[in-house]
Amino acid sequence: MKKLINNPEDFAKETIEGIIAAHPESLKLVNDSWHCVIRSDAGTKPGKVAIATGGGSGHLPVFLGYVGQGLADGVSVGNVFASPSAEAMHEVDKAINNGAGVLHLYGRYGGDIMNFGMASDLDEIENIKVTEVLVSDDVASAQKGNENKRRGVAGMLFAYKAAGAAAEKMLPLEEVTRIAQKTVDNTRTMGVALTSCTVPEVGTPTFAIADDEMEIGMGIHGEPGITRTKLQPIDKIVEKLTDKILTDLPFASDDTVAVIVNGLGATPKEELYIAYRKLKQILSSKNIKIHRKYIGEYATSLEMAGMSISILKLDEELLPLIDAKCYSPFFEQSR
Repeated sequence: MKKLINNPEDFAKETIEGIIAAHPESLKLVNDSWHCVIRSDAGTKPGKVAIATGGGSGHLPVFLGYVGQGLADGVSVGNVFASPSAEAMHEVDKAINNGAGVLHLYGRYGGDIMNFGMASDLDEIENIKVTEVLVSDDVASAQKGNENKRRGVAGMLFAYKAAGAAAEKMLPLEEVTRIAQKTVDNTRTMGVALTSCTVPEVGTPTFAIADDEMEIGMGIHGEPGITRTKLQPIDKIVEKLTDKILTDLPFASDDTVAVIVNGLGATPKEELYIAYRKLKQILSSKNIKIHRKYIGEYATSLEMAGMSISILKLDEELLPLIDAKCYSPFFEQSR
């Protein structure tokens, strides 16, 4: 294992300490716990719905990177690829609550579901109203018709963006929750992995894949994908990913969309732009208009090489929410 770290057991903790040291104007801890990070102005906007997210470390900017203005209000942070505790989630909820309720918005993973559920029970005892939306955009993780079993991956950005904008407009909890769910329902993602990654505390690669192989549909924790084949040209890969996405919702001619071409941690941006080039060609040929594009690293898996494509179908309600201004130290949109 070659990593620029100190003690592997301190990897997640020291990451958070560095982020807080770098961005004290935007982020702060709750009760000096690195597991609980909130906006610097959290809890100071009476009547505003608060959005809480959370999950394991190792995926920056997910989840922590989407805590900010026009996005989420707080995040509970676990060790690498491990769920944070219910107690940490509850402490975040208390700190960000403005009296209008809290939306739990996070990816569909077993440990997170269990712990957010327990946190909701703790919130109820203290009369904090909570709703929940699970992001489930990963087409590869379950067959069509079983969308409620799918994992949440890079498409989470769209959910944070739309729900965060709705909350900033002071919409009530039920409306912010509906918009978050609608965004999830209209988002699809597919990815491809070229290499494994190494969890610092483990010290060895999560899985083995040959230098000349790729795996379509692999999850961001190394969960098995749909198929493993010899590495193909990027145009062929984009065709495969896009075809799965477009037929799953399905998308249709004259649709307007937002897209994410996401690197998994070790993919040069040049390669992502080559992928976007092909994606644009495919969507244009089907008369699907790209309204907004995001090209870069939005949901990673440590040093995993690979990429994913996410597409959100927009309508008159979602489009201005995706366009709305927002800011976090990791993600900014000014227009």
